[in-house]
Amino acid sequence: MADPSSYRPSPGQIPDSPGVYKFRDEHRRVIYVGKAKNLRQRVANYFQDLANLHPRTRTMVTTAASVEWTVVSTEVEALQLEYTWIKEFDPRFNVKYRDDKSYPYLAVTLNEEFPRVQVMRGAKKKGVRYFGPYGHAWAIRETVDLMLRVFPVRTCSAGVFKNAARTGRPCLLGYIDKCSAPCVGRVTPEEHRELAEDFCDFMAGRTGTYIRRLEKDMMQAAEEMEYERAARLRDDAEALKRAMEKSAVVLADATDADLIAVAEDELEAALQIFHVRGGRVRGQRGWVTDKVEAVDTSGLVEHALQQLYGEERGDAVPKEVLVPALPEDTEAVSQWLAERRGSQVSLRIPQRGDKKDLMATVQRNAQQALGLHKTKRASDLTTRSRALEEIAEALGLDTAPLRIECYDISHLQGDDVVASMVVFEDGLARKSEYRRFQIKGFEGQDDVRSMHEVIGRRFKRYLQEKERTGEWEEPQEPAPGATGPGPAAPGATGPTPGVTGPVPAPVLTAASPADEIEPREDDGRPKRFAYPPQLVVVDGGQPQVAAAKRALDELGIDDIAVCGLAKRLEEVWLPDDDDPVVLPRSSEGLYLLQRVRDEAHRFAITYQRAKRAKRIRSSPLDDVAGLGETRKQALIKHFGSVKKLRQATIEEICEVPGIGRRTAESVAAALASTAPAAPAVNTATGEIMEEDDGGAS
Repeated sequence: MADPSSYRPSPGQIPDSPGVYKFRDEHRRVIYVGKAKNLRQRVANYFQDLANLHPRTRTMVTTAASVEWTVVSTEVEALQLEYTWIKEFDPRFNVKYRDDKSYPYLAVTLNEEFPRVQVMRGAKKKGVRYFGPYGHAWAIRETVDLMLRVFPVRTCSAGVFKNAARTGRPCLLGYIDKCSAPCVGRVTPEEHRELAEDFCDFMAGRTGTYIRRLEKDMMQAAEEMEYERAARLRDDAEALKRAMEKSAVVLADATDADLIAVAEDELEAALQIFHVRGGRVRGQRGWVTDKVEAVDTSGLVEHALQQLYGEERGDAVPKEVLVPALPEDTEAVSQWLAERRGSQVSLRIPQRGDKKDLMATVQRNAQQALGLHKTKRASDLTTRSRALEEIAEALGLDTAPLRIECYDISHLQGDDVVASMVVFEDGLARKSEYRRFQIKGFEGQDDVRSMHEVIGRRFKRYLQEKERTGEWEEPQEPAPGATGPGPAAPGATGPTPGVTGPVPAPVLTAASPADEIEPREDDGRPKRFAYPPQLVVVDGGQPQVAAAKRALDELGIDDIAVCGLAKRLEEVWLPDDDDPVVLPRSSEGLYLLQRVRDEAHRFAITYQRAKRAKRIRSSPLDDVAGLGETRKQALIKHFGSVKKLRQATIEEICEVPGIGRRTAESVAAALASTAPAAPAVNTATGEIMEEDDGGAS
């Protein structure tokens, strides 16, 4: 590990002009490439105190052994040079989007004497017109098969073409009129090229002209009583319409645009791109990448634009590129795209209308792609085993933690404070074991105290279940100053490892916060909290970890490991350690801990939002015993609001269908016990505003 100060250039050496810089390691390999408007300011940022650097940046500068730079005249040149060097050197610390597969394109080889329509993958060739990309090659073949009726362009390979020319006999497609058979001279090279160019025009979105022309020719043939020709033209028009229907219209103004969406977490990012041509989605593709450098959404978008359009020219760069966040230097990137297209390119965030709706669809695809990637990664048995082994090694556990429980606290500014418990067994989520808690021991916002309460309540239940099933007996009171034996399991000859000191059986009273407790039958089966985890993970840093450990110590449990995962830097904190455990960014163990933490956060915030929504929708009528939702709605519908219902007499309430006198008296009593909301006041005039509180107070 190198000391950055050993190769730090003096400030006077670095120019303050635009440029591109490279970090090299001790073997002279380029490990990072970056660009800057001002090289002096940007490069100097890498040589500040290591504690202030992002962990990924810190790793890069300590791996590097030298830095060098190249000055350019404009920021656009810097953007182009950065892309060229990333492609040339493939630096390990730069974000690089890699296709999750090789996407097929529909290609027309206009660089040949007799252009050919075919499926192509890989690098694009000069003089070839590309359409797509498509999700599957069969989708291209279906489209081509429909269109060959109208545009009978050559699709055969060079060998088949030469053999047909030598023998003077066309292939099968030539006999069934799905090829104009230029190999045997049925059409001239000029006529065949015109067919190929018409094919390209139709695929580029200029569809209406050809369909109208076919329909006009069909009507003319029918008038001339050439019914077979009219039927053929009718079928040709239907074939083109079916080809068009395979990509529905999504933007009504015949827009040519690419829509880019990003879904990301701390370690990975998924990118989805929809290619819209002529208002129709012509293709879609996606990438998943590791975030090997400290980069935000705008940085991911800039990298994506570089790698997406770095090799493109002309119409391959659309008139409009819609993104979720603009790059840091939007003007330079827009100018670079315009130079590659040869005309102006609009780079912006959609704000309203169809484009914003379509962008939401692309974003959902990106989220699903990232989720699917994580699911595939997590479902691999070998990967899960390696992750558990890495966690055990990093935390100093004797065995791999086959059962992991993670806890998270959620609230909105101190209101509706709740907690979640999620369970992973063998590295997979066990959703039937998930539990939710309400924090009732105190009011207000205190994540540390909340964590202590939740851990204590959960493991009190664990000890209670062990006592109920007879797995341990009440220990003898130890002598003063001595550590008493743990509870003995049936058949055991010594103390149970991990439990020290007397552990009184917890008693749940009416005041106990027991929202997570359900009635249970004594059928001998383990109940909700009977299984102990090997590892407890809390969402947070040192304070939360200390609170969880203190709760376990108070119960005399010392055989369950505790750690915390701090979200900002993905550091793992252990009890009583002043420094965190930093797992490698590519570690499967870190990935599993992150998944567990994120699932606990999702489960907690879902519960918290549901409680908040229920509280907001609450009404004084909710407290009336025996008054269901149907009769509450009938009351509100009859009187118009809770305010008017509060002013009604018991006799008037009884007039509502389904409401008896006893229920009416209960409703009146419930409303009388709740004070009406204070009237609203117009602050400009001082006038008291009449309110019509429809259903809530």
